Amino acid sequence: TAGQSGEQELENLVLKLSVLKDFLSSIEKKALKALQEMSSATPATPPQPLSRKAKSIPVQTFEVKLDITLGDLTKIGKSQKYTLSVDVEGGKLVVLKKQKDSQEDWNTFTHDKIRQLIKSQRVQNKLGIVFEK
Repeated sequence: TAGQSGEQELENLVLKLSVLKDFLSSIEKKALKALQEMSSATPATPPQPLSRKAKSIPVQTFEVKLDITLGDLTKIGKSQKYTLSVDVEGGKLVVLKKQKDSQEDWNTFTHDKIRQLIKSQRVQNKLGIVFEK
């Protein structure tokens, strides 16, 4: 019947979209890893966005240290250097930590997970970031 074939087509479409979503997710992870490897190979030049828009904002990269006096971070022990990449147009914040044996560990935070940025009144180069949860 016509109703049944329409339902079957819808199921097939949903399945294809699901596969496509997983595929895009894996591509995004691979691209992010490649981007991180490129930026670690040449830290002086931050990776440029692929699009050639007139008013594009390039990805900014900063060397930062975590403030270990904050709650959960007291377990870290000593202060470690991290690389903070800010992609304004992509709405992403990437915190990258170099591991032993030149391995890397990074966390990506999307703009909707960032609740508040707090600039310190006392220390000029200190910034607090409040995340969701």
